[in-house]
Amino acid sequence: MILNRKSVELLAPAGTWDALVAGVESGADAVYLGGKHFNMRMHEGGFNFDDATLKKAIDYAHEHGVRLYVTLNNLISNEEIPALKEYLAYLNEIRPDALLVQDFAVLELVHEMGITIPLHTSVMMNTHNEHAIEKLKEYGITRIVVGREMTLSELSLFRERTGIEVEYFMHGDMCISESGQCIHSGVLFGQSGNRGRCLKPCRWAYKLIDDQTGEVLDAEGPGPYKLALKDMCMYRAIPQLIQAGVFSFKIEGRMRPANFIRRIVSTYRKAIDAYIADPNGYTTDEEGWKNLYENRARDFTTTFAFGQPGKKDIGFSGKREPRFFSHAVKEAGFQDEVLRQERAIEKENAPHRTLAVRVNTMDSAKAAIDNGADVIYVGGEAFRPLRPWKLKDYAEILAYAKTHGGAKVVVNTPRTTMRRECGELEQFFTELNSIRPDGIMVSNLGSLKLAQSITDLPVQADLSFNVFNQLAAKFLKENGLTMATTSYELSFEQLREIVETSELPLETIVHGSYESMICDHNFPAMSLPKYNELDNPEILDRRYALLDTAGEKHSIRIDQYGRNHIYFAKDLCLYPYLAKFNGLASYRIEAQDYTPEFTGLVTKLYRDALDKLSSSETAKGFLDLRAFDEVKEKSPRELGLGTYRFRQSRNSI
Repeated sequence: MILNRKSVELLAPAGTWDALVAGVESGADAVYLGGKHFNMRMHEGGFNFDDATLKKAIDYAHEHGVRLYVTLNNLISNEEIPALKEYLAYLNEIRPDALLVQDFAVLELVHEMGITIPLHTSVMMNTHNEHAIEKLKEYGITRIVVGREMTLSELSLFRERTGIEVEYFMHGDMCISESGQCIHSGVLFGQSGNRGRCLKPCRWAYKLIDDQTGEVLDAEGPGPYKLALKDMCMYRAIPQLIQAGVFSFKIEGRMRPANFIRRIVSTYRKAIDAYIADPNGYTTDEEGWKNLYENRARDFTTTFAFGQPGKKDIGFSGKREPRFFSHAVKEAGFQDEVLRQERAIEKENAPHRTLAVRVNTMDSAKAAIDNGADVIYVGGEAFRPLRPWKLKDYAEILAYAKTHGGAKVVVNTPRTTMRRECGELEQFFTELNSIRPDGIMVSNLGSLKLAQSITDLPVQADLSFNVFNQLAAKFLKENGLTMATTSYELSFEQLREIVETSELPLETIVHGSYESMICDHNFPAMSLPKYNELDNPEILDRRYALLDTAGEKHSIRIDQYGRNHIYFAKDLCLYPYLAKFNGLASYRIEAQDYTPEFTGLVTKLYRDALDKLSSSETAKGFLDLRAFDEVKEKSPRELGLGTYRFRQSRNSI
């Protein structure tokens, strides 16, 4: 590869006019910024650009030979779609060089409205496999901002196989969770990180404890801020970035002041130009490094660029944390004043309301079937000490379901499917052609494309698609999906809007334990003073949890790929309010963290309630308070309402 100035792009952030000017004057090839609507930095009114200034910014950038990208990269709710259409029409007039997008609704509208602006996927779309790229190319995507968990070696292969232009974060604040898979702020505060309002629970102090006994395990550990990832800094790895095939070097920081942007951009500009001019003779400019280091906010890390991060990549002391956006609070229980006042979803129910249960073991699957589940979801992630389902297990549960009432068996797949998982899924889907389950559930466009290319089985969408509006549901229907799961972050009002307008059948989770974050980090290994899984492999099978300063316990579940799933302290429970949840294609219980006995108990509770609701014109008398009290008593966690206690997930406009 012969390098020149056009071989790479230095991409600078801007939240104010002064920051825009600083980025351009300091040598940025491109600048990204947000309007006052629909982006991932919605906390501060003084940041982002109004419509008139946005046009002025585009003109200014183009006059200086700099490209300008507009971020349109958060989830959109139904009530925001009319404003989104107006905004897209305006953007099409003022002609930025690209739009960064997350929500499938934008892809739908761009096609429907004939928008001709190039599209880049935001990191929030969590694009992490080549099969997803092939699907996105069909919608005119020209560049991918790859997931933060992708190593440079993975990225290089990814780039080679797809030919897509790649953008990579190379400096700034990083999320500990997989992008688009953190709902902690949205559920706890009604301020969704997927809608630009994250209050950063990842920056709280936690203790690592034994999930069963409550014993504190890290009293001699490195510190309490266990999820506080340091800031990305790839300054010393510019050659590796370029040779891996990264085109756009992205600096994070749309809320940074102009002098900060000027210093960062000029330092990287000088280093990139030096490497391009003489790669063989290049060495790191130590003065440039000193400039970055002495003016850092947090300490630095390269996160996943060169492999799995460890404890050196976490700011355990919290001393360099520039700002705490929130503090730990108790999760809400049945604060149901809002939900009680909401009108019910006005959509006709099927004669029989479908109950689906996601299970973890063969015994739990049988318990769910025996107690009235119409559908069971099996497979996908297995949380240690449990082991993944084997091919013979799927055949066995299918035979059991057929002889015990005919429940459908849908095979789940991992929510994250990097290269290893995709390779395994190709063989697995081929085997499913012989096993013939009733369907497959997928969590990203890549596993969707694989499933559709290898099998003829019905495919449905799980939570990770972040269905937040009817246009996203329409996108999935057009791509052959038979059903989609609605987002945990929707308020009841927002859910009602989608259910009443969607042409795609929708499933909503009404009970169960659920993840606040999915992380590709090993938190026990980072925090425990003595942790060696090679000498002590059973340490992986221990059940861990994080205890926050409000006394709430967040269980950690480690799957077969080593990912850490962090759970909420309370389980979701909508049992007392089921009469309001009409028109759903499926009511789902998440029993992934339940025993077989408790799975059966909860399944029966909801089966009886749904049957009563189906047979009653008044929707009264469906509650079995004695059975409900037994579920509350035996539940591994207290019960709560999640986002359904909020009027809305805070608007992005």
